[in-house]
Amino acid sequence: MSELYPLKFETVLKEKVWGGRALADRFNKQTSLQGMIGESWEISAISDNISVVSNGFLEGNNLEELIEVYMGDITGDSVYEKFGNEFPLLIKFIEANQDLSIQVHPGNELAKKRHNAYGKTEMWHILECSENARIYTGFRDGTTREMYQDATEKGTLAELMNIEIPEPGDTFFTPAGRVHAIGAGTILVEIQQTSDITYRIFDWNRKSEGK
Repeated sequence: MSELYPLKFETVLKEKVWGGRALADRFNKQTSLQGMIGESWEISAISDNISVVSNGFLEGNNLEELIEVYMGDITGDSVYEKFGNEFPLLIKFIEANQDLSIQVHPGNELAKKRHNAYGKTEMWHILECSENARIYTGFRDGTTREMYQDATEKGTLAELMNIEIPEPGDTFFTPAGRVHAIGAGTILVEIQQTSDITYRIFDWNRKSEGK
């Protein structure tokens, strides 16, 4: 078995209605996509977007194939014993030119029951943000179930959210089950569990495909 070396992976860019062009233009992510880029997946084990090596003699091999051969040399022995050939993290850049939807992710138990998948706990490390950028994380003290239900019906959920003002270098931890949203004017690194399950609660009355 050949010796490992510093591995680079092909990035996977995702067009999003709330994205921008900084990831493609300033972060030098090569793409033919002409629309708004919201996410750049750097390392992924999501089944239809498994990262592929872009350099060296392992070029063209995907992350799952690497772990199958190199096992704990890639992930560490304890991680390999728990997750096998599945890499447990999804790492991505996010550019939010508009507010992302107010959303929540299930934990491991619920995700296993409903989707046969892992839950989604995540963290954000702020790279850049505008003066008016916001992070919506959890509810304000005193928020009740009745207040939440009323706000979802009226489209005023943001009024119940706890708001943090981010600065470059800040890090926010978002456990599964916490309602949250990334505010406009933010570029960040997101490190999360290998999961792509999102329950969107409110999307600012934004239209999708004209609806």
